[in-house]
Amino acid sequence: MSTDNLSAVLHCNGDLRLEQRPVPEIATDEVLLAIDSVVVCESDLLYFTDGFIGNFNLTKPMIVGNGAAGVVAKVGKSVNHLAVGDRVAIQPSVPCRNCDHCKQDRQFHCENMVFCATPPYDGNLTRFYKHAADFCFKLPDHVTMEEGALIEPLSLGVNICRVGDIRLGSRVLIQGAGPIGLVSLLAAQALGAAEILITDLEQQRLHLAKELGATHTLLLDREQSAEQLAKRVRSTMGQSPEQAVLDCARTNYIANLNSWGFLCSGGTLLGVGNGARYFRGDRERETKVHGVRYCDTYSAALALVASGKVNVKRLVTHHFDITETVKAFETFRYGHGDAIRVLIHVQPRDANNPVKF
Repeated sequence: MSTDNLSAVLHCNGDLRLEQRPVPEIATDEVLLAIDSVVVCESDLLYFTDGFIGNFNLTKPMIVGNGAAGVVAKVGKSVNHLAVGDRVAIQPSVPCRNCDHCKQDRQFHCENMVFCATPPYDGNLTRFYKHAADFCFKLPDHVTMEEGALIEPLSLGVNICRVGDIRLGSRVLIQGAGPIGLVSLLAAQALGAAEILITDLEQQRLHLAKELGATHTLLLDREQSAEQLAKRVRSTMGQSPEQAVLDCARTNYIANLNSWGFLCSGGTLLGVGNGARYFRGDRERETKVHGVRYCDTYSAALALVASGKVNVKRLVTHHFDITETVKAFETFRYGHGDAIRVLIHVQPRDANNPVKF
């Protein structure tokens, strides 16, 4: 096996370097993966620009990357469901299995969660990465490695819809046509939402949202108040939405919109990103606020992609080799409306994809 383990290591905010790291040794319940593709996500970018997210601070060099797919290179002795050569999507969060939450089947509230590229744990933007085998999901033969890497953000969109009870006939407002807003759109559409309005500050992103199936789009005006925008939403949809997805990671302007005021009585605001913690529901109108992360939705997200119900490939706007990692991060940071999903290829592109005849 090669000893080349080129890795993208963040030393402090703004200081991202390519370095050699030792190839990991695996435990009996782990697999060693030859990483193929990694999607640059919002958390990667925030550590790169700010050095922290919430209470998680970068205090030592950390390998970045969490949404990834790879090929099994070695299996632990107790692993039976995977074999060398299998192509897998990697769920980046691994619960401890021992705390009270885990024992009560609430693993995604685990008090000791290990999460890729979240201090103090390294991520998977590296040639070889070890991971718990039961959190590696085998890809069907027709699913590409790039699609496998995108299961991570899509799984969040799926859980947003599940927590918000988005279903057949739902009326949904999505504030922010960034990467999370767009996967929320794809998931809501797949689950049967009848009407989806998506807003953003950039018309280019709204064009993509319309192409992906949004029923309506609205270009935001920074000078407009939340009350004025709420009137525009109701005018466009004919009535207030039942659910609103607030992508707090996109801009401070979007995070500052008091989006529960857009909802019909009894509606639900689904907040994604750090800004969500500052929102409260309206007791008089029985509106509710939920913060959302992904939660045991990897299988469902993979099934949506494998069945063809969701096409995540359209979200990918840029491709880079691992040697171009810094350029990839800068593109995601400054790409404005045309940088939706940036993929980094650790192995040559299409090297592990299905052969097309």
